[in-house]
Amino acid sequence: MEENKYILVQKSNFHKIKVSDIDTKLPDLKNINEPKSTAIAKWLMNWIDNDENAKPNLLLPSKPDLAYLLGVSIGTIQNALRYIEDRGYVESKQCIGTLIRDRQKPQNSIRKLTSKREIAISSIKKYIIDNGFAIGELLPSSRTISAEIGCSGNTTRLALEYLETTNILERKYNKVNESGWVIKSNNFTIDENIGKNMSLVKKVESDLKDYISKNLKIGDRIPPHEALSKSLSVSIKTIHDALAILIDEGILLARRGRYGTTVIKMPDDRNIPLKKETSIFAPAPDTAFYYYEKTENHIKKLIAEKYEIGSKLPSITELSKQLNLSPNTIRKAFHNLARQGYLAFSRGRYGGTFVIDVPETDEQSFKWLAVNPKYTEVYNKNN
Repeated sequence: MEENKYILVQKSNFHKIKVSDIDTKLPDLKNINEPKSTAIAKWLMNWIDNDENAKPNLLLPSKPDLAYLLGVSIGTIQNALRYIEDRGYVESKQCIGTLIRDRQKPQNSIRKLTSKREIAISSIKKYIIDNGFAIGELLPSSRTISAEIGCSGNTTRLALEYLETTNILERKYNKVNESGWVIKSNNFTIDENIGKNMSLVKKVESDLKDYISKNLKIGDRIPPHEALSKSLSVSIKTIHDALAILIDEGILLARRGRYGTTVIKMPDDRNIPLKKETSIFAPAPDTAFYYYEKTENHIKKLIAEKYEIGSKLPSITELSKQLNLSPNTIRKAFHNLARQGYLAFSRGRYGGTFVIDVPETDEQSFKWLAVNPKYTEVYNKNN
């Protein structure tokens, strides 16, 4: 993509705090009766309130650095940062970081598009009103609410936690492994513009369609995810989600390996059928399945020919080198064979992957092709 017109602020303009600059006692995350993310959020707010080094307009340490410092997952840190952002302590911006806000002065907020969580918050409020929930009444499970409002489980949970911070909901149980939300107040309004505003993924989807229309033609490959992420100043995950929509709409075709993701229909075309050559290749998920099955069959044959029950297989790294496959492919094949009852895993000094049953090799191995079976049928009929 030729020009970068989406970056509003530069990361180089901000100074980042290092984890070594955080001179305060770490939170006790073992003896708590609340989610770790909430405990970490309260610790961060206390640190920002009392540490002179936590000055406004400074960037917090990165999420991986904070996760390593506190011994938790990056997802837990992300939830904690959302919690303190809701309370006005920080402000986040993709590709920039999390900035400490000056709560004593009016804020010129960094402009951000509507997030999935904001849409979920508005949808939950509407769900409460439409179903006539009264104060003190228990809401259904987050999974049920997620299905009702059409949002993912994680997005719904984050929206529910936000509504707790605004005193609309109250958590019924303190333990992390329990759930339940009670209506604390129904004195709230719904922002009717939230649903009308374009989410970040939808905005990127629109930008990609515009880029394809102006710069590419059918058969061209799109730039890599990293290049698109840098050009549009959004995360790779956002690019991935936007491309998935274009694939579902039939504008792009994703193929494994060197073929990449190519344009098979222009965004402004409505009734133009796909060219035959674009349907030769099977969808990427299908070819991945065939590839893993081919690897499983190869390992089955290897076990039948060279190993007995109780034998220890080579490590994933060794097998990946022998078979010229990625360790992840070998790992998935191992787990599938374990589910089928052929392998078992053991940890520790004498651990490893052991054979617990020798597979039959009489059956014909799956013939893996990266070609759509429907195309093969047509080809065979015509020849």
